[in-house]
Amino acid sequence: MGRKKVLVVGGTGYLGQHLLVGLTGSDGGERPYDVAFTHHRPIPPSELIEAVSPVVHFPVDLRTGQGFESISDSFGQADVVVNCGALSVPRACEMDPAAAMATNVPSKLVEWMSSFPDGDGALLIHLSTDQVYEGVKSFYKEEDETSPVNMYGKSKVAAEQFISSTCKNFAILRSSIIYGPQTVSPVLKSLPIQWIDGVLSRGEEIDFFHDEFRCPVYVKDVVDIILALIRKWVTDGEQMQLILNTGGPDRVSRLQMAESVAVVRGYNTSLIKPVSALSVDRGVASPADISMDISKLIALFGVRPLPFKDGVDQILNRR
Repeated sequence: MGRKKVLVVGGTGYLGQHLLVGLTGSDGGERPYDVAFTHHRPIPPSELIEAVSPVVHFPVDLRTGQGFESISDSFGQADVVVNCGALSVPRACEMDPAAAMATNVPSKLVEWMSSFPDGDGALLIHLSTDQVYEGVKSFYKEEDETSPVNMYGKSKVAAEQFISSTCKNFAILRSSIIYGPQTVSPVLKSLPIQWIDGVLSRGEEIDFFHDEFRCPVYVKDVVDIILALIRKWVTDGEQMQLILNTGGPDRVSRLQMAESVAVVRGYNTSLIKPVSALSVDRGVASPADISMDISKLIALFGVRPLPFKDGVDQILNRR
């Protein structure tokens, strides 16, 4: 038996970079797998390549599938594929529904995986979202109805339905807001905790929603969950068909997120002004409460995701 091969789709994104570090032992851990990743940009960042080397990387277009055959030729059949690739900005999805569906429903990826000689032998780990839920109650369970209020959520539900009906070996992770330290090669998008810290550090007053609730999850917890799934598949060899809520243990509003940053940093909490999400037109509908019950995740893997305030402290005080 040779070393197992893991492919990270969307390896230059926020989660993708942190996952590559975890998979390659660049954080001081073991390096048990051969690893490759895909990227949409013409050339992946050199800082990332240096940090996780040796890995191979491939330009791939998720919409058309262009580039997947090069992976087959150079890297071979992956034993595990982790799909972190997505069009994940809700407003962008609302403005271009066709692009959202083409990117977020991994039809070309699954088509390529089905071409493997052992077509059912590879595990697909797919990142979904808490925005598949309608947002009308607290602590959704995996069995609850999916009824998204925006195009991003709808595209992710379509992806879940496609994977569930097409694949025999998969794990779908319905992730909340992923927060944590910056990546090896800094991503362009604003990171929530660092952004809040920056605003409050300048002594600026700012509004935060008091009536939208999520269960933010620390990025290294998400990486650990993915690694646990890979180990389970490699060790047991038993196909899985899982959908898992993947969030932190705390239900918090945007207002409470900002207050946690202020407390950890010692900022004046009077700078933080509560407002209703209904008072702002963001050009896209947003669910009010998509907090999630993660008891299934805890029972399956024995994980204990980091409490939100502890995660904030990790980011801001232990760099």
